[in-house]
Amino acid sequence: SVRQQKKKATLAKKSISGQKKWVRSPNDRQIAGKVSKMRSVPKEIKRPDYAESGMPTTLDTLRPSWMIETKSASDIEKMRQVGSLAREVLDLTGQAVTPGITTEELDIIAHEAIIERGAYPSPLNYHGFPKSICTSVNEVICHGIPNDQPLHSGDIINLDITVYYNGFHGDCSEMFFVDQEATDQASKDLIQCTFDAWRAAIDFCKPGQAYKDIGAIIDDIIIPKGYQSVKQFCGHGIGKLFHTAPNVLHYKNSEPNGIMAPGHVFTIEPMICEGTQEGELWQDNWTCTTKDLGRSAQFEHTLLITESGVEALTAKIPGSSPIQPWERPDDSLQFGGRRTLEDK
Repeated sequence: SVRQQKKKATLAKKSISGQKKWVRSPNDRQIAGKVSKMRSVPKEIKRPDYAESGMPTTLDTLRPSWMIETKSASDIEKMRQVGSLAREVLDLTGQAVTPGITTEELDIIAHEAIIERGAYPSPLNYHGFPKSICTSVNEVICHGIPNDQPLHSGDIINLDITVYYNGFHGDCSEMFFVDQEATDQASKDLIQCTFDAWRAAIDFCKPGQAYKDIGAIIDDIIIPKGYQSVKQFCGHGIGKLFHTAPNVLHYKNSEPNGIMAPGHVFTIEPMICEGTQEGELWQDNWTCTTKDLGRSAQFEHTLLITESGVEALTAKIPGSSPIQPWERPDDSLQFGGRRTLEDK
């Protein structure tokens, strides 16, 4: 198939050990473009403990992965608020995705939208991350650093937005076509399958379910299609801390990562690859690409386990959020946020 990018490089598929291998021209891969300096945040905006030093001072390393914090009613209301803010920023930034725009420009849009809402962009200076959002294009699995490289027709991009407001983080990400008509069918199929597996994993969530079983649900959907789920990165608990228990693995596993209960808040964010799931970390120590240059797709919500099911705290806003080709407008969780036990 042909990726309609700047170089219009030809993709060839080989069969190696029974798996697909994507071979690309050296000119048809993401490069480490120029990264501008960190943007400032107004002093009056409340910021997380790592904002100045780059290192979190409040750590949760002594908490076992199966020992999960139960959020209070007050905490949950604050997380609904920050989740809604994150969704607003993701929608706004996503609407700017177009051929020719740089990921640096997308970062500027998101950064300004976040501080206008009185919030702090959570990734900014988190362990030294230099930008306010992550922009992962084509073969970039995750943690792509916004730079001066433009997007091209036929690209696919994941925008990962996390905001910190009133003491809590809200985290979400979504895929976008860079010119849908120019996007090849292989990329469309990958995104649709990733979305379907992610939604099935969310629908599984309710009190009493084991976190470890999320991965098998994802694998059961993607593996028959020839895709692989990344094992290097996982979903996570979230709240006052950016990352905490539980660890949410997106592949079949038997890890004792706890049982869902009302008040648990966490992310599900599978990274699904059209070829190998093995990643290659760049020298920036953040950007991770697939070793075979096959494309990768990802979706993410911050989720709350309720007494009656699951709620997406970063759900789309009915009547406001754009409807993507892979979505169903009648999806009560994706557009509105809540799914009860009776809905399942």
